[in-house]
Amino acid sequence: MGGSFKALLIGGFLLLIVWHLGAGLYYMLVDKGSGKRTVNSLTWRIGLSILLVVLLLLGIHMGWITPHNVGQPAPG
Repeated sequence: MGGSFKALLIGGFLLLIVWHLGAGLYYMLVDKGSGKRTVNSLTWRIGLSILLVVLLLLGIHMGWITPHNVGQPAPG
């Protein structure tokens, strides 16, 4: 996988998460508790967040993503 593809994929997930967070806030203000749109939007946000964390952990485990100096001694 190319580095730019990974960055676009992660960025896309983050944009979707922020979008659903904003949609949940909007629906909460507009619906005033009469609809399920707020719950649905925030459920999507939680699901996307969990999926992103799982994909990142899988990518690190499979060697597709290399964390920067995690677990390495400090230089010097």
